[in-house]
Amino acid sequence: MNRINEIKWVMTCPAYPEQYDAFCQSKQVGYLRLRHGCFSVEYPNAGGERIYYAENLNADGCFDDDERAHFLNIARQVIAMKLAEKDKSVNLAD
Repeated sequence: MNRINEIKWVMTCPAYPEQYDAFCQSKQVGYLRLRHGCFSVEYPNAGGERIYYAENLNADGCFDDDERAHFLNIARQVIAMKLAEKDKSVNLAD
């Protein structure tokens, strides 16, 4: 099941670092953080498995306006892929 459109953001800090918690159906499924030009996505929360990492962004502690949508969309895609992977493993176990 593709849940990409079900993933919603809650900004938990606007800058230095800019960070978000990601939720799908009220369950936390991600932690996003931009600090010192590095953007990371962890699943399902802070300290979890790093599922995406990018460095050398133009932005330091908060996204440039033209970067935010791009990287939040990437985060949504990798979280949706992780959820699909989890769904598949649950179905195989049934």
